[in-house]
Amino acid sequence: MITSLEGRLAEKHPTRVVVVCGGVGYEVHIPLSSHDRLPALGAECRILTHHHVWADGQALYGFVTEAEREVFRLLLEVSGIGPKTALSALSGLSVRDLIAAIVNGDVKRLTTISGIGRKTAERIVVELRDRISKGDALAAVTAPAGGAESSDPRIRDALEALVSLGYKLAEAQSLLAAVPPEMAAAADAGELVRLALRHR
Repeated sequence: MITSLEGRLAEKHPTRVVVVCGGVGYEVHIPLSSHDRLPALGAECRILTHHHVWADGQALYGFVTEAEREVFRLLLEVSGIGPKTALSALSGLSVRDLIAAIVNGDVKRLTTISGIGRKTAERIVVELRDRISKGDALAAVTAPAGGAESSDPRIRDALEALVSLGYKLAEAQSLLAAVPPEMAAAADAGELVRLALRHR
């Protein structure tokens, strides 16, 4: 399973990029929300990925932030939603607006997304609203953990490690936020994970 790519941004298009890692070019489909945050063509970059495999093919979907990938994966769990529609959702609304529409049951807002009709929008609300706590949904997917910027690779790696251990993104962010700032400042990703688990 390919979970991230680090390399040179060889091609950059609104809906796809090619990242060269160790001489191999990987085509990655992206939402517009990620395209807007990518560095200049030819620069080094890191893209979080979702490796999607089906009966007669496979593809990589990429995201600049963990919040985008988390929402993409949530949408894939909705009956009738595939990768193309999930990407369209992230291209049509920001992560914050998309989550707000789901937790508030705003079907009309969701139908403004290309490829999502009323029935699909209602299904998204029914299947996902209960999984997202209304009180902290926006903070869980958009707020940086531990008071640090989300672009901090230590934070990104620590979040990924905690999620891989079975914690939900919101739980992982809360754990990291509980680490005293003076301890977090000098810690690498591995130490951040250990500190987060120690202070839970």
